[in-house]
Amino acid sequence: LERENYKVMTAENGYKALDICRSQDIDLVLLDIMMPGMDGYQVLEQLKADESLSHIPVIVISAIDEVESAVRCIEIGAEDYLSKPFNPVLLKARVHSCLEKKRLHDMENEYRHLLENRVQQQVKEISQAQLGTIFAMSKLAESRDTDTGDHLERMREYCKILSEELRKDSEYRTVINDHFISNIYAASPLHDIGKVSVPDYILKKSNSLSDEEWAIMRTHTTIGADMLRAVDRVHSGNSFIQTGIEIAESHHEKWNGKGYPKGLKGGEIPLVARILAVADVYDALSSKRCYKEAYPHDESKGFIMELKEEHFDPGVVEAFLSREEDFIKIQADFNNGGTKF
Repeated sequence: LERENYKVMTAENGYKALDICRSQDIDLVLLDIMMPGMDGYQVLEQLKADESLSHIPVIVISAIDEVESAVRCIEIGAEDYLSKPFNPVLLKARVHSCLEKKRLHDMENEYRHLLENRVQQQVKEISQAQLGTIFAMSKLAESRDTDTGDHLERMREYCKILSEELRKDSEYRTVINDHFISNIYAASPLHDIGKVSVPDYILKKSNSLSDEEWAIMRTHTTIGADMLRAVDRVHSGNSFIQTGIEIAESHHEKWNGKGYPKGLKGGEIPLVARILAVADVYDALSSKRCYKEAYPHDESKGFIMELKEEHFDPGVVEAFLSREEDFIKIQADFNNGGTKF
C-alpha cells in the first residue's frame, strides 16, 4: 500500500490502534482479529460505538477463515472481510473502493453541513430578505432535479390557495389562520430540500428506479427534516422552521397509511403536509418531466379525484376542486413566462 502512495500507520495492539484513530485523521482501518490484549472484535465494537470514529470504514483481514467470523464483523459494522492468505491485488481494489465511498460520504456531509449552516444564519428572524435566501437554497436543491421549471414558485401559490379555501370550512377554521397561511407559503419550497443528499444518477434517471434506488430516493424526507431540525435546535420555537420540518418529513405520507417514511394515516399526517401532497402531485402531473409529457388539467384532476381517501385528504381534494380554475391559471402563467407571484 505504501508503494501505491498511501500513508500507512501501524499499531502493535488494539489499544494503540484506538489511540491512533482518536488522535489522527484516519480514512481507513485494516484490522486483524487475533491481537494481544484486545481482539479485533472488541476494537471494531469500540470504533463503531464511538460517534467520533464510527464513520471510519474498516476492512478486517484475518487468518480465521470462517463464515461466522465474517458475519460477526459485518454485523458490527465492518465494510469488508478478507481471509489470509489474501490476494494483494484484491486488497488494493477493496481499499480503493472503501476510500472512494468514504470520500463521497465526506463530500455529502460537508455539503449538507454547509447548507444547514447557511439556513441557520437566516432563520432567527424571518424577514422578506431572509425568506428569499432560503428560497434560493431550496432552488439549489431543486436544480439538481430535471425538468422541474418553476415548481417551487407554483407550489407556494397552490398551497396558499388550498389553505385559503380550507379556511372557509368550519372543520379547519380553528387551525388555519393568517399565520398558518404565511408559514405554509414560506416553507413549502423546503419540501424536497433533502434531495441534496440523493445522487444525481437517481434524480436524473429517465426510466424506472430499481427497488434500491427507490429506497435511496425515499430518504430525502427524513434527511430534509433532520437538516431543518438541526436548525431548529439552534433557533428553537421558530414556527416557520417547524412547518418546514412537517412538510419535508410527511409530504409523501398517504391518507390510507401506505405512504412513507412513517406510514401515518388520516389525521395523523400534519395538515400542512396533506395540503402540500395534493399540490405536489398536481404539479408533477401537469408539468413536463424528463420521463413524461405534461398531462392536461382534466387528466391531472381525474387522477387526484380517483385517489381521494386513498392518497389524499378528502377535504383538501374538495378545496382543490373548488379552486381548480386558479390552479389552471397559475400553471398557465408560469408555463407562458407570465407574472411570477
